[in-house]
Amino acid sequence: MMGSPFNIRRWTSKHVAKWLKDEGFSEYVDLLCNKHRLDGIALLTLTEYDLRCPPLELKVLGDIKRLMVSIRKLQKQHKDILVEMGYASDECLAGTVAHASNSSQSRDCQCNGVDHSRDTSVSGGDLRVEQYQNGKYFKCQTRRLDPEFWKTALSSVYVFIVFGFTSIVMVVVHERVPDMQTYPPLPDIFLDSVPRIPWAFAMAEVCGVVLCTIWLLLLLLHKHRSILFRRMCSLMGTVFLLRCVTMFVTSLSVPGHHLQCSGKLYGDVWAKFQRALAIWSGFGMTLTGVHTCGDYMFSGHTVVITMLNFFVTEYTPRSWNFLHTLSWVLNLFGIFFILAAHEHYSIDVFIAFYITTRLFLYYHTLANTRAYQQSRRARIWFPMFSFFECNVNGPVPNEYSWPLSRPRLLKVLIG
Repeated sequence: MMGSPFNIRRWTSKHVAKWLKDEGFSEYVDLLCNKHRLDGIALLTLTEYDLRCPPLELKVLGDIKRLMVSIRKLQKQHKDILVEMGYASDECLAGTVAHASNSSQSRDCQCNGVDHSRDTSVSGGDLRVEQYQNGKYFKCQTRRLDPEFWKTALSSVYVFIVFGFTSIVMVVVHERVPDMQTYPPLPDIFLDSVPRIPWAFAMAEVCGVVLCTIWLLLLLLHKHRSILFRRMCSLMGTVFLLRCVTMFVTSLSVPGHHLQCSGKLYGDVWAKFQRALAIWSGFGMTLTGVHTCGDYMFSGHTVVITMLNFFVTEYTPRSWNFLHTLSWVLNLFGIFFILAAHEHYSIDVFIAFYITTRLFLYYHTLANTRAYQQSRRARIWFPMFSFFECNVNGPVPNEYSWPLSRPRLLKVLIG
């Protein structure tokens, strides 16, 4: 009998064609058997993912479901063959094969000179994920998330250079700040309606410091801290690089008469370098004694506070409602304090918030879905994204662990 589990290894495309006809799928014989040459083993490992996606792309949902029911019956009859091929059970087969299919399609080219399309290695850093397939949830192992510390180091160098370049640009734009007598503050609905609060800008920086402390603690305890820190550096560096361009090409008048700004404070190159170093080492914060003018389009404080908020809420469990609420309160109050201090125009803050949130969401959408991650368009328009994210398979789970192993004495005391 052709359906016998002892013969399926020797099934050819003709045997598969006969099986399809017996099961009532004659219209797919040409596609599956003639065009794609499915034999017995290929039929046994076929998944719903394969049927829905290229190159098969079956269009009729009912046929997809009915064909999968027949294939699942076939898989159940040949569990021993599946185990021999490396599939632990028929429940895990669908998710494993779907993952392999996704990897082979998304990794049509080499990533950093290494071909990962056949990488199925499993180690201590394996990621267990819960997947939904064929109407039920199951847990399967996928490729481990490689921390790739060398990429994280490169991202650190990138953001280090960008912050240094930003400090230099801030010195340049300070020298070009328009004269307050000739160019008075521009009309602004919020600034004209809300009286200035002198201590508000310091409170905005306090909100940023609290958010930064929370983020550093979460980063320290997160299992995939290297990937998170790399993403933070790449996003923060990119936004501040864009900020260098915007504040250099357009010099706005100061938003309030309380700001004591005058151009051409720094004569020689060495004085400018010392001023840039002071801005860089003080993180551009008034709490550290740094005061700048002219860097209005757009607000760097808003960028930092908003970015920290989004990273805190993205990389903590959804059930941590208190932390998420606190993070958003600090973000919104920080923005309000920036405006209440009359240190930035409303448009500066709005544009900073919009650019930061859009870039964060676009980056993570591409990273989580891998829709354009290995496409030629992504490599051209988002080369840094493709470089940093090519080995990250889907969303990064929120798992936590101690950054260092416990000392031997501690292990003896508490087990």
